[in-house]
Amino acid sequence: MQELPSGGQCAPTSGSSAQPQARLMAASIAVVVGAFPASSAVLMFPLSCAVQQYAWGKMGSNSEVARLLASSDPLARISEDKPYAELWMGTHPRGDAKILDSRISQRTLGQWIAENQDCLGSKVKDTFNGKLPFLFKVLSVETALSIQAHPNKELAEKLHLQAPQHYPDSNHKPEMAIALTSFQGLCGFRPVEEIVTFLTKVPEFQFLVGDNATTQLKQSLSQDSQAMASALQSGFSHLMESKKQLVVEQLNLLVKRISQQVAAGNNVEDICGELLLQLHQQYPGDIGCFAIYFLNLLTLKPGEAMFLEANVPHAYLKGDCVECMACSDNTVRAGLTSKFIDVPTLCEMLSYTPSPSKDRLFPPKWSQEDPYLSLYAPPVPDFAVMKMEVPGSVTEYKVSALDSASILLMVQGTVTASTPTAQAEIPLKRGGVLFIGANESVSLKLTVPEDLLIFRACCLL
Repeated sequence: MQELPSGGQCAPTSGSSAQPQARLMAASIAVVVGAFPASSAVLMFPLSCAVQQYAWGKMGSNSEVARLLASSDPLARISEDKPYAELWMGTHPRGDAKILDSRISQRTLGQWIAENQDCLGSKVKDTFNGKLPFLFKVLSVETALSIQAHPNKELAEKLHLQAPQHYPDSNHKPEMAIALTSFQGLCGFRPVEEIVTFLTKVPEFQFLVGDNATTQLKQSLSQDSQAMASALQSGFSHLMESKKQLVVEQLNLLVKRISQQVAAGNNVEDICGELLLQLHQQYPGDIGCFAIYFLNLLTLKPGEAMFLEANVPHAYLKGDCVECMACSDNTVRAGLTSKFIDVPTLCEMLSYTPSPSKDRLFPPKWSQEDPYLSLYAPPVPDFAVMKMEVPGSVTEYKVSALDSASILLMVQGTVTASTPTAQAEIPLKRGGVLFIGANESVSLKLTVPEDLLIFRACCLL
């Protein structure tokens, strides 16, 4: 998930105290880069990646994005009063990664791939028209992102034709979040039993959903899945289409009631009281505050993941994660945002399939060949993510060759990277980002005996 900027600026300007992205990692590799011989077959090089300073990001060095930036670039100055929301690793035009290698004439990864499409791997090149199909990110979330969903390809094409100013491309946008710290989000519809319980315990919620939709939801408990989906759509649509004045009135009543309960020392967990107060503080009077009673609340532990396929309602609430997605800007929003909202489209497009929160977890598969590697491979062709956890007792670790371009992020550890064809090694430490061309194997030599944590985004066709 991401909140894309409405303007064209994608990174702090060179005059900002956040430092220009071109300096990311530059200090640690500038000397080495000059030592490389000229070569037309460079298939591994370091990147300087764009930082997005959206208002919902964590502030200063509380942000994992800022900490990765500071670690990889000794010249970076982190502004403690500015948010560091996202690190973008890829070729998106609003944050195309800069190449830190003097052998390469192109300034950005997007420019270089356009002229060296074979680096994508033959299948990826043909399937995705010579473009890198994914965008890899780190997110540091302090305040909630919008209640949203992403269209499938068919709907994306239609929305792009109808309203290109709001839906700027015709691609789908599946995405996956892997927690780096405790990470909280809303994802998919709760079991109807849970929603009915909230309707009973939270009269303000029931008032907005309405008597007819409430009765329909209760009756659907003894009916088939189609009736349940229809009841969910009716109830959620009634809620999201509520008049603003009614929402504000009911939300104020609920906030007052919960605040009194908290002040009296009572537990409000059964109605998600703490979360409701938190969201209301961030987005006063916003209908999205009530969406917590329809959507599953997930708290991911580090290494746990959720996959968000097309038409699944979701919102990231708090924490740090690695995220990978198809390269698209298409987001349909309906609450917890000041941006353009499109409630009718959202309510019509959603997948109204209830499931317990545990079913929204997306577990990785452990590699049979590599004891340190696990693979998060969602059921879409655009991307997959590998996680490598290598103990500090290992002196050298081999990153296997793939028939796909990949981007590697160093979250923990200090190594030097080399390939069979490279004449010199590239030092890489926490926050370092490396592009690896298709069919290129990379050797990582540990220069400090501490555990490695590495994520690698790729496309496995």
